[in-house]
Amino acid sequence: MNVKRYRREDFDHFETVQTRWKDMDALRHINHAAYLSFMETARLNYCRQFGFSPDRWEADENFILASMKVDYIRQTRHPAILEIGLGVNRVGHKSFDILTAVFVKEQPEPVVQAVFTLAAYSYRENRSIPVPDALRKACRDFG
Repeated sequence: MNVKRYRREDFDHFETVQTRWKDMDALRHINHAAYLSFMETARLNYCRQFGFSPDRWEADENFILASMKVDYIRQTRHPAILEIGLGVNRVGHKSFDILTAVFVKEQPEPVVQAVFTLAAYSYRENRSIPVPDALRKACRDFG
């Protein structure tokens, strides 16, 4: 696969996840859908530092998932401790991207990488809104 692979050093924020027996598929490796769940939990935790909260639906500033691109690089077997690196790598007027990479603990190469595009969103008004300044300040170039 010809995809730029990110390294641990590229990320400032990490979330740790322990795989579960039920995360395996019939081929005895971690199922692709389980990675999406791991990355979603990490993304929600990460966004809390910018004032977003998934349990505050009445908030004037929140976000909603608009799209995702996922590259599965290699297999992982259970049990494993996964470390998920996250960083804001693009900010537009009403949307932003979070680059995410999943690493097996103490291994330098990612097993999965993804870019999640999120729209800044007001659930109260049911519409997209400009991206808050806290996210603009967090954005950096991942090269």
